[in-house]
Amino acid sequence: MNGEDQPGLGIGMIGYSFMGMAHSQGWRNARSFFDPALTPRLVAIGGRDGAAAADVARRFDWHHVETDWRALVARDDVDLVDICTPGDTHAEIAIAALEAGKHVLCEKPLANTVDEAWAMVEAAEKARVHGVRSMVGFTYRRVPAIALARRLVEQGRIGTVRHVRAQYLQDWLRDPRSPLTWRLQKDRAGSGALGDIGAHIIDLTQFITGERLEGVSALTETFVRERPLPGAVHGLSAQAGEGAGPVTVDDAAVFIGRFSGGGLATFEATRFAGGRKNAIRLEINGSRGSLAFDFEEMNVLHVYDDTAPSSASGFTRVLVTEPDHPYVSAWWPAGHLLGYEHSFTHQAVDLLDALAEGRDPTPSFADGLAVQRVLAAVQTSAANGAGWTPIPLDA
Repeated sequence: MNGEDQPGLGIGMIGYSFMGMAHSQGWRNARSFFDPALTPRLVAIGGRDGAAAADVARRFDWHHVETDWRALVARDDVDLVDICTPGDTHAEIAIAALEAGKHVLCEKPLANTVDEAWAMVEAAEKARVHGVRSMVGFTYRRVPAIALARRLVEQGRIGTVRHVRAQYLQDWLRDPRSPLTWRLQKDRAGSGALGDIGAHIIDLTQFITGERLEGVSALTETFVRERPLPGAVHGLSAQAGEGAGPVTVDDAAVFIGRFSGGGLATFEATRFAGGRKNAIRLEINGSRGSLAFDFEEMNVLHVYDDTAPSSASGFTRVLVTEPDHPYVSAWWPAGHLLGYEHSFTHQAVDLLDALAEGRDPTPSFADGLAVQRVLAAVQTSAANGAGWTPIPLDA
């Protein structure tokens, strides 16, 4: 079908920085190789800095710029609101958009608190009755190797899940001279490494296993408790305590957990792992085999089959670029690798197809709430000296 013959969906996106640009290219490229049932129209991009928003609009072919998110939500030509703003704004924007009859895609984590996430889920359920859909942007689910891991677990290839290990390692805050940003402020971000990157590995392990975490025991730490304010750094250093502000979130979180099927789990999320830029490491051990993944080698999934003869035992390195692998058939010939940006295109296409078919996209706001409950349990456990903290599984 020619894209000109397909019905259009007006996209309004709020936020224009890192995630805003990632989402922009996802929407813009949705029809480059795929054939979604709806054609996304990049109607308007919103942000408080009109000049910065206009620059991103020019780069990604957004038609209009709004400096008030309420004006963007109110536009008649916007059918879906894409929220790429800090966590403290997610609930207000998402609920307003859903009440206005707009579909919503909201970046992760869903909110800053469980109460906010609950309110978003309730608004989503009310809107769903009227055909209005919502989704949270846990984009790493759309990495082909991770989607393949989920498929193999669903097929029973590794048997019963017994042990999960998950790490998200970065090093971008190891320098104490790195300036204070909104990601280091609890009132803006909710939490630090825990919510920013830990949320991803919580979601990924629950997605791959098909199970939920039912309890955790956790420790968190803030290694650098004060940082220079933006613009306060002169040359390579700043006067201690002069033009500086407090860091009010964690720099690292470690916790153990138990999955609903009985399997044990260990998690690490840190911004202080020297030499690790964006290392997502997952290993799922089951009764019949294991899976291992490292985002620094994102086109590869390591698969161990426990039923193979001992003479051929060991992990098999699967290059996830074959046409029968998830998402890959739309792209390049086998062996030609995909990158970070492709998962945002997969997200856009999956959402467009779900809306066209009148079905609920995934991950849902309820899935986002499930992750939010784990984040809250980790914070509670850490505040109580690593005490075991149950996570309700009734939602």
